[in-house]
Amino acid sequence: MLSLTEAQLKMLPEMAESLQIRYRILQMVQMLGPIGRRSLADSLSLPEREVRKETDLLREQSLMDVSRSGMSITDLGIQVLDRLKPLVYEWSGISDLEIQLQKLLGIQKVIIVDGNLDLEPSVKALMGAEAAIELEDFAHQGNIVAVTGGSTVAAVANAVKPSNKLKDLTFIAARGGMGVDVQMQANTIASNFAVNSGNEYRTLYLPEHLGEAAYNAMKEEPVVQEMMTLYENTSIVVHGIGSADEMSERRKSTVSERQGLTELGAVGEAFGYYFDEKGKAVQRIRTVGLQLEQVKNCPAVLAIAGGTRKAQAILSYFKNAPSQTIFITDMAAAQQMFKIIQK
Repeated sequence: MLSLTEAQLKMLPEMAESLQIRYRILQMVQMLGPIGRRSLADSLSLPEREVRKETDLLREQSLMDVSRSGMSITDLGIQVLDRLKPLVYEWSGISDLEIQLQKLLGIQKVIIVDGNLDLEPSVKALMGAEAAIELEDFAHQGNIVAVTGGSTVAAVANAVKPSNKLKDLTFIAARGGMGVDVQMQANTIASNFAVNSGNEYRTLYLPEHLGEAAYNAMKEEPVVQEMMTLYENTSIVVHGIGSADEMSERRKSTVSERQGLTELGAVGEAFGYYFDEKGKAVQRIRTVGLQLEQVKNCPAVLAIAGGTRKAQAILSYFKNAPSQTIFITDMAAAQQMFKIIQK
């Protein structure tokens, strides 16, 4: 027998599409507001004319306000988003996809946001907001939270705010510096988490890729010993998942090193390990930082990654991921992962 929702869609199939578009627009205004119409259209990859029509309707319903600084969501708009989320997720198929992917990956929970990070940069903010909610749910006073680098983890840091749940925490960099983009390094992101939530942080200002002699020497330094103790006592990990090509580029690997990774079949990377399609670790970077073995012992692990292009990399890592992982991704990556699995 059809459910009420299924019966409604049989009668009004166009209703689902209209609702999803308006929901997404209002969601983006909540995340990015105050925001102008053109910027909103760019963020959503929608024609400005369509955005104008929909935002005018939402404003007439008192779901958003418009001022000189741009459009902002109202309290009523926030209430509507909260009440509609389960319905929108059911109609779009996201809820079923989350459950299926959770079982296939063998992890605690999967959260999917609508969109494609490869085409819509604003999707990263939605993923960050969902991860920030999960962080609040798991955080307890005195917890040590280790965070990696990367733009998706940076989006989580941007989404956290001071709250009673995020009190007396210590955010630590899960590894040293990597590449030349300081803003995307774990040290900077750990400090952003702490500043935005009103907590403390510890950093690790060491090159990520060390030779054997330097690695052994650094392990004996007091500041490194302190960080290694913090890693052993980490309660929550927030990390991204990289493609092998992306991470070798960020590490400024030589041509021969990149060629070697290609010959080994490396497709994904996390915590200094490069994985092939079957999930086998084909290479490990010698680094001072949080180790995969330590991640597996953490009570809570939040992994965040999205975009069609990263689907294979994500699957390669999740053959090694701890079962207590909560994975936040986008619809495009989730659908592509299913295609790869079916093949």
